[in-house]
Amino acid sequence: MSSQTPSRPFSAVITGGAGDLAQAIAAELQSAGYAVLTPGREELDVTSSDSVRRYFAALPGLDLLINNAGVCRDVSLAKMTEAEFDHVIDVNLKGAFLVSQAAVKLMSKQRHGHIVNIGSYSALSGPAGQANYAAAKAGLIGLTQSIAKEYGARNVRANCVLPGFLETKMTRHLLEDAAWRESLLSQHALGRVNTAQDVARFVVFLQGLENVSGQVFQLDSRVHRWA
Repeated sequence: MSSQTPSRPFSAVITGGAGDLAQAIAAELQSAGYAVLTPGREELDVTSSDSVRRYFAALPGLDLLINNAGVCRDVSLAKMTEAEFDHVIDVNLKGAFLVSQAAVKLMSKQRHGHIVNIGSYSALSGPAGQANYAAAKAGLIGLTQSIAKEYGARNVRANCVLPGFLETKMTRHLLEDAAWRESLLSQHALGRVNTAQDVARFVVFLQGLENVSGQVFQLDSRVHRWA
């Protein structure tokens, strides 16, 4: 936790709060003593600046923001519609921008805070069929680093976590395809994928690293070239 202890309980907001990863992170944070809010789209539409302003105006302060809201619309570039491209960018990248913008106002005022952006290995690998998603997640890394540089003087940190492929209710059907699963696992040096619980534990660990900001953390065993 931050050395700048607030007079209220430590608080966290996790966007895309209904998802398996959000719920796992919330449980870990609650165990660490945090008051955790996990708004879904009905409470916090990250693509709407009005929704974001209203939501954050009601908060007395904020110690940790986790930009977890995300969506995929996988299709080849030639067949991808402008609407499919825009929607993925709006949720994954513009949404993180709008929410982070609101959060840093609170964090700057209290002189402490941490923004964790949930990225993707797709940002590094640029998979076929994910031009929209890969572009959004690559942009999220740049957004993370810019926030870290802009707000470090106010003791506000920003980091990006790449969870790796997680078996969740949204992805479980993919693993039922034996050939697809074998191909996925062959990309991992350890021959296995990550879990939402492991990612949650890492996020709580990262929250305690008060001198770490502007970094990207890949949490699986896929090995990629430096450049």
